[in-house]
Amino acid sequence: MTNTQEEIDVTKLTPADVADLAARLEQDDYENAFESLRDWHLLRSLLFQRADLVEPYYHLLDIETFDEC
Repeated sequence: MTNTQEEIDVTKLTPADVADLAARLEQDDYENAFESLRDWHLLRSLLFQRADLVEPYYHLLDIETFDEC
């Protein structure tokens, strides 16, 4: 997985890709807030499209009970 501005096809992400994404979010060592937000939105998108890959990283999403679906 590359960390670029291009659209990422979540159907092609592997468990290793998602682990890398989660590691970046946990380290929170981004050059700017937009990079962090882009990764967070990608993880959130995965939650709705490939929840099996996100389950170990659910804590990073901080989903509220009444969050929009």
